[in-house]
Formats: sequence, C-alpha cells, structure tokens
Amino acid sequence: MHFPSILVRGTLVRRYKRFLSDIILETGEAITAHCANPGAMTGLNMPGLPVWVSKSDDPKRKLAYSLELVELPTGIVGINTAHPNRIVAEALRARQIPELAAYDCVRPEVKYAEKSRVDFLLSAEGRPDCYVEVKNVHLVRRAGHAEFPDSVTTRGARHLNDLSAMVAAGHRAAMLYLVQRADCTEFSLAADIDPAYAAAFDTARNAGVEALCYATVITPTSIELGRPLPIGH
Repeated sequence: MHFPSILVRGTLVRRYKRFLSDIILETGEAITAHCANPGAMTGLNMPGLPVWVSKSDDPKRKLAYSLELVELPTGIVGINTAHPNRIVAEALRARQIPELAAYDCVRPEVKYAEKSRVDFLLSAEGRPDCYVEVKNVHLVRRAGHAEFPDSVTTRGARHLNDLSAMVAAGHRAAMLYLVQRADCTEFSLAADIDPAYAAAFDTARNAGVEALCYATVITPTSIELGRPLPIGH
C-alpha cells in the first residue's frame, strides 16, 4: 500500500480526544491532524515523538492532515487503523499470504452473522468459503513482543464469536492480526487489558477459527505485508 501523497514530517505536541493530534511540522507550522485510531496508543502518543502526516486536498474535510506514522528508536510504527484492510487486500489479491493463497475471489465488507460485516470473504471453486477478519496491532510493552488489544474491545470479541459461527456452518474462518511495525518477533494477546477478548479468542480457536499474524515493512512512502510472526500465549 503506497500513501497517496508525500508524507510530511513533524513533532507530536499532544494527542487528545482520541481522534485529534497537535503537531509542529518541520517547517514550523502548527497543525491539528486527524488521528484515525480509537485505541490507547500506549507508547505512541508521547509529546516530542517524530511523526509523519499526510495531507488531503479534499475541500470537504474538516482537517486536511492525518497522522500516519510515529517514529521510535526501534523503527517506524503505523497508527492509522484504516490501513490494515488495504494492506491485507493487496496481499490477498497478490496471493502473498500462503495460508489463504488458494482463493481467487476476494470480496471486502460482506454482511454476515447478525450485526457484522466480515473484512474479507474468500471463495474458490471446490473450497469452503473463508471468512477473514483483520485486526490492527501496534502495542508493545516489552521489546520485540506485539500484543492485542491495547484497550477493551467488545466489538472484537463479537467478531470472534461470529467467526466461530461460520466454522460451525461448515466454512473456514481466520483472524488475521497485522502488526504495523517491524520491530517485533512474536505476538500474543494482552489478556490483562481485556480478559473477555482473550477468553473469546481461546473459545474461537477451540471451535476451529484459525489465527494468523503478520508483520509489516514500513517506510514514509508505503506499508507492505512483512513476515509471519508466531502466536504465543
């Protein structure tokens, strides 16, 4: 996934009201950027961190800038939660995810269950349909170890239950965790942050829902699918 415009570097002043961030650009201009991330952003919202923002020319937007990347000593982190589905969509269509490469039809945002839309419905002749949910990951509390979630997510637990129902109906289902950072070597659930989600994950795995985790390769021009990461406990 290539960013649609050249990113601009700056320094984070503060992130507040969940979706707003004040930033000083390298030119000295002070801006308020949209922060497309409803999570806690633990370790990624400290004042003084170098950041990268994109700028939209859409006159209908209230805020022209969007916060895209945060720089840490260990590397660049993607914080825009709108991007993982785009990254995974490109990877699925290019058959870059071996576990899901047998499917030739990739349909995004398909209604299923009672109140949900699955991120991707994969299909191929002679194979059971595969329902794929994607979750953005960027929480790291110890070096090299990515975790999800970074805050309580009842919606995420519901998605796991919905995937379990698809398996019970004879389909495949997979939860794909995309780590928007390249400084991690493993992944696990943050059960202390959201015990209910961790319990739902265990129940889903026992029901036959598959779990996948991939890192990403991030630069100021693009974010691409990276290597698979092992899932621990």
